[in-house]
Amino acid sequence: MKKDFQLPEEDVIFLDGLGLSWEAINDHNMQWIIVHDYPVISGYNNEKVSIAVKIETGYPRTQLDMAYFYPALQRLDGKTINAICDQIIDGKQFQRWSRHRTPTNPWREGVDDLSTHMALISFWFEQEFIKQANGITA
Repeated sequence: MKKDFQLPEEDVIFLDGLGLSWEAINDHNMQWIIVHDYPVISGYNNEKVSIAVKIETGYPRTQLDMAYFYPALQRLDGKTINAICDQIIDGKQFQRWSRHRTPTNPWREGVDDLSTHMALISFWFEQEFIKQANGITA
């Protein structure tokens, strides 16, 4: 597993604590954390995916945003997942979910980090079904 750059110690402890393999890679002048075999809730075509998170310049002061999945996710009920597009990361075609923090859930410098962003990603898995059931798009 590649470790092309260093993360804050708290992030390394979090990632190691997941019990999953992970990488820190530089790809086209962008830094990415990729967590492999991350479990996905039922209702999607894959039980596990690799999740990529772009580490923005200035992190951890600068917020983390969005999530990228390989292989791409689809809903088993056939409904479309909105606000997605493709992104090549480390030679693989990931599916980008354009999901963001809101004014009621802003990035909190000194509080939020990779662990809280990964928790938000897991929340997005669930929200996809809640939003669609209520007729709300991305």
